[in-house]
Amino acid sequence: MSAVKIAVIYYSATGTNYQMALEAEKAAKELGAEVRLRRVKELAPDEAIQSNPQWKDHVQKTAHVPVATLEDLEWADGIVFSVPTRFGNMAAQMKQFLDTAGPLWAQGKLTNKVVTAMSSAANPHGGQEATLLSLYTMMYHWGAVVVTPGYTDEKIYAAGGNPYGTSTTAGAVSPEVLAAVRHQTARLVDITRRVKQVPAMV
Repeated sequence: MSAVKIAVIYYSATGTNYQMALEAEKAAKELGAEVRLRRVKELAPDEAIQSNPQWKDHVQKTAHVPVATLEDLEWADGIVFSVPTRFGNMAAQMKQFLDTAGPLWAQGKLTNKVVTAMSSAANPHGGQEATLLSLYTMMYHWGAVVVTPGYTDEKIYAAGGNPYGTSTTAGAVSPEVLAAVRHQTARLVDITRRVKQVPAMV
């Protein structure tokens, strides 16, 4: 029996979105999915990274994580994106990666991909919702199936109540937010199986 294929693709400067991506990876694997965890390529100049000890430390600690490629997008049945907000938009690193997907889009290879997204910012109202909506706008152009958590579980409320995708403030991710990540990921895996007609693993 084939497993549904899930790519967890993230950008994280200091680790918040990496923590969320790791939880999504774990949840998808526990549900029997074949999972790829991928980070998008860093674009910031080295001097900027070196000037921030937390950023520098995170880059070093996650150097082992493979860099996302277009092949990962083509391979996946479903995709979890985890990305911080930058002035109400997704971080440039994620935007640049998605901008390179034009050739796949032109060939129809992104049609019916099942996607969901999560975000973070420095404060509770730092643009997380706008960031998720900006990412989903690109998905509409793909012809993707966008799966949000909505208000489908009490975990969403406990994590802050963002119906567009789990979001948090930068720093250590709370157990409530991680529980919401798990619920959102489970929802993505379930809908992906339905769209791709892949039976649940028993």
